[in-house]
Amino acid sequence: MKKITSLILAAVMLCSLCFAFASCGKSGEVKIIDIALTTEQYAFAVDKGNTELLTKLNTFLAEIKANGEFQKVLDKYFADGTPSGVTSAARDESKDQLVVATNAAFKPFEYKEGDLFYGVDMEIMKLFADYLKLELVIDDMNFESVCTAVEQGTCDVAASGLTIKPDRQAILDFSTSYYDASQKIICLADNNIFADCKETADLEEVLKKMASGTKFGAQAGTTGYYYIEGDADFGFDGYSNLECKSYDNGAMAVQDLINGNIDYVIIDDAPATNIVKSING
Repeated sequence: MKKITSLILAAVMLCSLCFAFASCGKSGEVKIIDIALTTEQYAFAVDKGNTELLTKLNTFLAEIKANGEFQKVLDKYFADGTPSGVTSAARDESKDQLVVATNAAFKPFEYKEGDLFYGVDMEIMKLFADYLKLELVIDDMNFESVCTAVEQGTCDVAASGLTIKPDRQAILDFSTSYYDASQKIICLADNNIFADCKETADLEEVLKKMASGTKFGAQAGTTGYYYIEGDADFGFDGYSNLECKSYDNGAMAVQDLINGNIDYVIIDDAPATNIVKSING
């Protein structure tokens, strides 16, 4: 009897382990639902009323778009180009410097490897500093502090995949837009709840019918977070049946999704592509 019981227990334990490994295999990969929930425009920003710097920034952007330098930067991150690392100088009030506020956790627009900064925004700001004949200083901070740092005058330019929206326009002046972005959903690879969705309206209907308390994750202060929670400036009604947990960056949110602590992640399309590619290999 003891032998039979032991064999049964061993079998149960083996089945449990197999199930656990199978579950890990299923949940270890993620996918993007390739339908845009929203569309928005990215721009750089300066302190309200800093007309001189804004004019120079817009002139510079127009020039690099016309001479092809802007496209070369985009190709480094969205085509077959090779990204270039950007070095930040130390702050020194005795020197002529351009101080840029960013959150270097938003690949491919800004991220860090070792002591070097990479990303579309970082390379453009390097070109802008050179254009102004200034030394570049990059101040890496939480995303929610980027606009405040420029408003308070501790930084000159906000360059952080920044969406133009009314509450930010109240304290900052935005450059001409340089990139059109969209919000997309990331879920586990075996999740088929959106399988029949063809357009944005279909996604919205699925979201409205999700069980109360369904958990989404998004980077704090981003469009994705406000899309779920609701925001008058964006014109988002939000979803009363959904909860949204904020993270320091999108990669952390996706890892929490894999760990089973949230159900979905909502994030800008370009960072979503990078995160999913990194996780799935």
